[in-house]
Amino acid sequence: MKINEAYHVPVLLHESVDGLAINPTSIVVDVTFGGGGHSQYILSKLSNEGFLYAFDQDEDASKNAIPVPNFKLIGGNFKFIKNHLLALGVKKVDSILADIGVSSHQFDIADRGFSFRSAAPLDMRMNQKASITAAELLNKGSEEELLRIFNSYTDLPNVFRLVQTILTARQHLPFETTDQLATLCEPLAQRGKDHKYIAQVFQALRIEVNDEIGALKKLLEDSVDLLNAGGRIAVISYHSIEDRLVKNFFKKGNFEGKEVRDFYGNLQRPFDEINRHPIVPTEAEVLVNNRARSAKLRIAQKQ
Repeated sequence: MKINEAYHVPVLLHESVDGLAINPTSIVVDVTFGGGGHSQYILSKLSNEGFLYAFDQDEDASKNAIPVPNFKLIGGNFKFIKNHLLALGVKKVDSILADIGVSSHQFDIADRGFSFRSAAPLDMRMNQKASITAAELLNKGSEEELLRIFNSYTDLPNVFRLVQTILTARQHLPFETTDQLATLCEPLAQRGKDHKYIAQVFQALRIEVNDEIGALKKLLEDSVDLLNAGGRIAVISYHSIEDRLVKNFFKKGNFEGKEVRDFYGNLQRPFDEINRHPIVPTEAEVLVNNRARSAKLRIAQKQ
């Protein structure tokens, strides 16, 4: 089966999958299936005795399911990975791969509302059955809630002004479309940096709507119980908030980056880092796939 690159081009394909050190009989989980690029390469390393479970909460990804007997696509959010796998009788796995973020397909389909480059409903839900859209968040969120979102998920210098502008605007006209929000943001940005400013606003809303940080934390915590000793996890992230969480958890065993030692002074952590510094795409890969430019890959092994 051919990889659906029109749906999503896999980032750091060989670096991430090869870094898992997969054996032919391994039980592997790809928690971000998308177009199936990483999964296809994983399956090429497995024998019929190995098995690949994949997750994707976006129903559109089901069209890319791979018709082989040692593959199963689970339609769900990876933050429920333990529950889904347990329901299938799977308690332990050998490898976990996570390519965090939005697929190219989700960006390219205007009606999904992830991009500000075209007028569309202000949606941003990865799971179309989820309850709250970005528009509802903007229209109903309290001042405190909006301040928390933009302070937590952006480094914008004028978050208070942004939130006050949103609160004032929604009193006159509720938010409905992407271009409506983009137009509101333009005067708040520094000259010549409006696209970067708007991108951060959209990113923050997307993270909140999909609980992306909560899902990543849950995945990392669950991986400790799911992985067999010596098993590996590879995480590709796209912004500093995600990368910091992954780095701290792999290095210290917690999200705050605090060292926890036992009575004898030994550092207590569930993982050993395979790469101390993040692996980033080559210039050649970025030229072919510009969306890979901010990707960072970290790999760790269960002790």
